[in-house]
Amino acid sequence: MGRSNCYYEIGQGEAGMKRVLITGASRGLGLVTTQRLLESGWSVVAVQRTVSPGLAELADVYSDRLRLFPFDLSVTQEIEARFREEWLANDEPIQGLVNNAAVAYDDIVTNLDHNRLNEMMKVNVTAPMLLAKAAIRRMLLHRNTGSLVHVSSISAHTGFKGLAMYAASKGALEAFSKGVAREWGSRQIRSNCIVPGFMETEMSASLDKEQREKIYRRTSLQSPTSLESVAASIEFLLSEQSGSMTGQNLVVDSGSL
Repeated sequence: MGRSNCYYEIGQGEAGMKRVLITGASRGLGLVTTQRLLESGWSVVAVQRTVSPGLAELADVYSDRLRLFPFDLSVTQEIEARFREEWLANDEPIQGLVNNAAVAYDDIVTNLDHNRLNEMMKVNVTAPMLLAKAAIRRMLLHRNTGSLVHVSSISAHTGFKGLAMYAASKGALEAFSKGVAREWGSRQIRSNCIVPGFMETEMSASLDKEQREKIYRRTSLQSPTSLESVAASIEFLLSEQSGSMTGQNLVVDSGSL
């Protein structure tokens, strides 16, 4: 597992530059967040199953600050070793983690499939936990502060038909985040969840126009949640501007609750 497996190498960067690892950076919220963080001066380590044209484009523009690693997060037994040996060298500190990657499992409970459930839980729950472990250990090694941001979903708080299993995985992530915040707050390592509403992404592309409009009508703003708004909120939770926030769920949902 040599570091030559990455598509683009990251440079040393300027002194004091902050580094963040984000999962699921190829499309949707992950891609918009990656671009925003790069524009704000972060160095980004992006882990995703495939490299989309949009992400490759960003790598060309920000070749000194973006490193891409194709990896399937359902292979959970490899995550910690990959983190240490491939994604980040021991002498590289990390100040941020964005657990964004997720697998959608849409079906009613009476059709629940054990194998599909296990695969979703690996990506949506186990992988973020292992990444949090690795990131916190690296923060402790370098004695630096840090911020963990976990992308949840409004479905964990409001019922949607066919999303019970997916919502349960996000509820588990929120509970985990609160525990992490309590454990590591004394070391100035923070953990928060961003809770987006319904966004126009590939994950929601299977819904027809009527289904989408029905969801929009349930919101105060009568509109989908903006990817840019959620990405800006993630950046806020990573930044020192949110330095007194930990163990919280920041809801960005066009007013669904």
